[in-house]
Amino acid sequence: MTRYLFPFLAALVLASSARAQLTIDITTAGGRQIPVAVMPLAGEDTQPQAISPVVGADLARTGLFRLVNTVGISPLPTEPSEVNFADWTGRTAEALVIGKVDKLPDGRVEVRFRLFDVAKQSQLASYSYVVQPAQLRATAHRIADVIYERLTGDKGVFSTKVTYVVKRGTRYELQVSDADGFNAQTVLASNEPIISPAWSPDGSRLAYVSFDQKKPIVVVQNLAQGTTKIVAGFRGNNSAPAWSPDGNQLAVALSKDGLTQIYRVSPAGGEAQRLTDSSGIDTQPAFSPDGQWIAFTSDRGGTPQVYRMPAAGGPATRLTFEGSYNVGPRYSPDGKSIAFVQRDASRYRIALLELATGQVTVVTDGTLDDSPTFAPNGKMILYEAQTGGRGQLAAVSTDGRVRQRLASAAGDVRDPAWGPMPTN
Repeated sequence: MTRYLFPFLAALVLASSARAQLTIDITTAGGRQIPVAVMPLAGEDTQPQAISPVVGADLARTGLFRLVNTVGISPLPTEPSEVNFADWTGRTAEALVIGKVDKLPDGRVEVRFRLFDVAKQSQLASYSYVVQPAQLRATAHRIADVIYERLTGDKGVFSTKVTYVVKRGTRYELQVSDADGFNAQTVLASNEPIISPAWSPDGSRLAYVSFDQKKPIVVVQNLAQGTTKIVAGFRGNNSAPAWSPDGNQLAVALSKDGLTQIYRVSPAGGEAQRLTDSSGIDTQPAFSPDGQWIAFTSDRGGTPQVYRMPAAGGPATRLTFEGSYNVGPRYSPDGKSIAFVQRDASRYRIALLELATGQVTVVTDGTLDDSPTFAPNGKMILYEAQTGGRGQLAAVSTDGRVRQRLASAAGDVRDPAWGPMPTN
């Protein structure tokens, strides 16, 4: 239980790195997959980054789509009048993506794409982006987001960021990468452990705990500016930061008055307002998406369980009853469920609690699964999976259909946090 109740983080060392790229493999995908043909975009082969392979990889790794063979189509269609829908019906495609990339005189490029419903022979989407060549990969993610939303009705998350900790020998690095594992940057490095990063709601800041001052302190770092602010450096343990939905508050676990309890502090620092007052250890707070509740871990009843209280403090209600160890709650984006870590015998797995019914569903099958974090569309849960004493990231869909492993050759990977939807 020490891992959950007394998280410590590392000293601040600002650094950057393009290494530690994650490789995502789908290990399980059940149910029907939508057949999609993603054509090469005309002109993309003259650019430093091709668009269509990234779009295809984004869609494929969700497990919801099957990529249709596009070999032999020539010339590449770029307009609706050039599409032979009968050909694509014969290839069993239900959706088709075409487009082109044009160089502009000022050095930028224009990326155009169209999405079609093959059976109806109708256009579902048409977008144009003017970007720098260095932004082509990000543009591909935006295109994949549009396709995903048009075909499933849910927001795509391919343009989002994730953060996680990589351990190489005695060195720990807090990294931020694209959702597909590319463009990894190290924003914090130390020879001390790093644990429990948390994104601000607008994605501009990370809160974490640092051991820089030879004791655990809560720090907020502005990612664009690289500036840091100590927001909780009280006597004793300062840990487990969690952002309020408006970004104006942090819930933290502090032991400054004795046993570890839940407090509220400003991201700018200052005094801490105590929210719990129990005879046990209260830690790992998590705000509900509407800001009305805080879920947290407490052993006030004798064993670690998940509780919920009003965000302003007050009486707490116990939420978990199955088993003697349920910790680390995280709300789904719609606020209807909570992911947490449940121990069953000697196995630690990720479980989902449906708040309306109290029903609990175990969604992972590992032996030491930890640190669940929801995708911002609520469709996937990213988590840490320990195997053979080495951490790697994994993901599972909330309906259990799709499972992924996110491998890294860089080292021991742990403590993921999925960032919010981009604001632009």
